[in-house]
Amino acid sequence: MGVAAALGAALLLAVPGTAAAQDHDGGYLRPGNLLVSRTVYTASAAAVVPGQTVLPAGCTAGCVLATSDGSYPGVFNNEAVDPSFGVSSPIFLDQITPGGRLIDTLKVPDGSGRRNEDQRGQLVTSFPSKSELALNLSTDGRYVTFMGYVAPAGALDVSNSNTPGVIDPSNPVGTSVYRAVAQLDAQGHFQFTKTNAYSGNNGRAAVLNDSHGADVYYTAGNAGNGSNPEPTGVIAGAGAQLVRPSWMPLWAQQPSTPTPVGSFNITQLGAPADKIGKDTNFRGLTVYKNVVYLSKGSGGNGINTVYFIDTTGKACPVTGVGLPQPGAALPTTGISYDPSTLQARGLPNNMCILQGFPTQLKSKTSFPFGMWFANADTLYVADEGNADTSYSTATNTYTAAAGQPGAGLQKWTLVNGTWKLAYTVQSGLELGSPYTVAGYPTGNNPVTALPWAPATDGLRNITGRLNPDGTATIWAVTSTVSGATDVGADPNKLVAVTDRIAEQTTPPGWERFATVRSAATGQALRGVSFAPTNDRDER
Repeated sequence: MGVAAALGAALLLAVPGTAAAQDHDGGYLRPGNLLVSRTVYTASAAAVVPGQTVLPAGCTAGCVLATSDGSYPGVFNNEAVDPSFGVSSPIFLDQITPGGRLIDTLKVPDGSGRRNEDQRGQLVTSFPSKSELALNLSTDGRYVTFMGYVAPAGALDVSNSNTPGVIDPSNPVGTSVYRAVAQLDAQGHFQFTKTNAYSGNNGRAAVLNDSHGADVYYTAGNAGNGSNPEPTGVIAGAGAQLVRPSWMPLWAQQPSTPTPVGSFNITQLGAPADKIGKDTNFRGLTVYKNVVYLSKGSGGNGINTVYFIDTTGKACPVTGVGLPQPGAALPTTGISYDPSTLQARGLPNNMCILQGFPTQLKSKTSFPFGMWFANADTLYVADEGNADTSYSTATNTYTAAAGQPGAGLQKWTLVNGTWKLAYTVQSGLELGSPYTVAGYPTGNNPVTALPWAPATDGLRNITGRLNPDGTATIWAVTSTVSGATDVGADPNKLVAVTDRIAEQTTPPGWERFATVRSAATGQALRGVSFAPTNDRDER
């Protein structure tokens, strides 16, 4: 199909901290291997000059001067004066065996390499933006997709910039940058599609629906970095979006206004309305049996829980809570809405909270992120943790992180029409215990007076595999707490655990997370998925 059009062969190269890779033009992604998205901080100390660099980027009012230079990790102490601060960085995809052995590394074109990368397009991430770079297989398993920014590496504040087609004059960041979906096939070919969605914030995940002749992306993210009320384009460009793939090179694409595909409002539960558009600050995204599922686990509005898009209109007509209905189909068009009432009423609601999952407003204990279905009755949900940096010098422990009952890998089972939390797997994560990273600063960050050394706080993106013995192995990227001003910049880990699927009360004593890979200083791990197949018959 047209989506498979290759815009050039991918570039493989040696990356500091990894095994040397070779250039390949043919298919080298092997079914059964894992892909892990990773970003590397490449800006120099001179990229930000204390007392000279004006922040936020492109500001016209309320401007401040940088307090720290561009050296990692202290550069992110600039968030103390610029809450929107970030530095863009290149994206790498590591192909590894399930046990963690590195096969090779693919660099996502960012305009700085060989083979006229800028003719195919360029894509970067925001280095400290912990919610970015989820990896997802398409519904037919032939592609992996993720999201980023059409910008050069080393750009400031891109994750809070406007998109060119949706300008919010109240956004303190005055620059404009397209977000884009990247699509990768088993031969290592990339395709990129721009979008005006997520103005003022970030796109976090994308899934391609390429089944039964469909050709659409579902994406998850957040929008808005300005004052309330927000422009209609920001409200329409938040949360769950539908993006149609483009065959054109990035420089020739002119995307139109965003196309929302799903919306939820807390008024569905009888609660009074809050800030329009912020109830759909989505992070996790998955598709299972013709249903799109999304999770929300951050932000000061709405409900941190697991949602699904209801294409039947029958799943939760009264309470806002329900189960997907038999015969539901994946959406192929966006929501119809009246722009003139958008700021007052928001988008029409076509989403439900999954029956049995939390419904508490502004929860302080629920932080869902990645999701993986082992089967129709077993759902694993990653909980990122509360990001509380309460620290004890006596025990050298982040005490709030260590004491969380829900952080880690939650196992939910469907019992009599309601999802129930069976248990949470934490063993081996060492929640709240600082770990050493070679070359990373020791001692305390003078800005926060807390140790630089990170500790695991929970889990973000996950994927899983069924095993012949009735178990499932789940791979997960960790979240952290630390004394860094932005914990999204911490070196984190890829971990794995095997769980007995039939167990519904307590995790077996032998279950324990093991570290599969660790990020080096100046690197961060973001997403994990299996490699795409060459055709749907290999799944």
